[in-house]
Amino acid sequence: MSWTALYASFFATMAFGILFNVPRKSLFTGGLVGMLGWAVFVTLTVNLEINTITATLFAAFSVATVSQILARRYKMPVTVFSIAGIIPLVPGGMAYATIRQFIENNYTEGVRLGSITLLMAGSIAFGLIFSGVITETFSRKKGVPKPNLPGR
Repeated sequence: MSWTALYASFFATMAFGILFNVPRKSLFTGGLVGMLGWAVFVTLTVNLEINTITATLFAAFSVATVSQILARRYKMPVTVFSIAGIIPLVPGGMAYATIRQFIENNYTEGVRLGSITLLMAGSIAFGLIFSGVITETFSRKKGVPKPNLPGR
């Protein structure tokens, strides 16, 4: 894993944090969250040779878990850390390659790349949701009833 890629993921995450109007005091920490997610992804795909879909799932889960911890620590919404933190994991380049294959009338390759892109996006969503469920389950105090929220 190259340090250049880690630094790039850190600064890209910080840049998206600025675009999303993340509070200034959480930009650096959010950058570290994005860098962590990218480090997990690269470690799993390159060093352990796990497929990209599974690696994306674990990386998104780690980003969301760390975001949950930091949100409680800094008393901020989880989305401050998690939304910018998943930016390095988003398969934008693969989505571009998918569209390009369809434009070049290479439909078989386009469908293959498109299905991988959708599975990676689904892995990101599932990792975020699964982390939220796990965190909520283990952080709830015993004997304290669930709050009665409207719409439930």
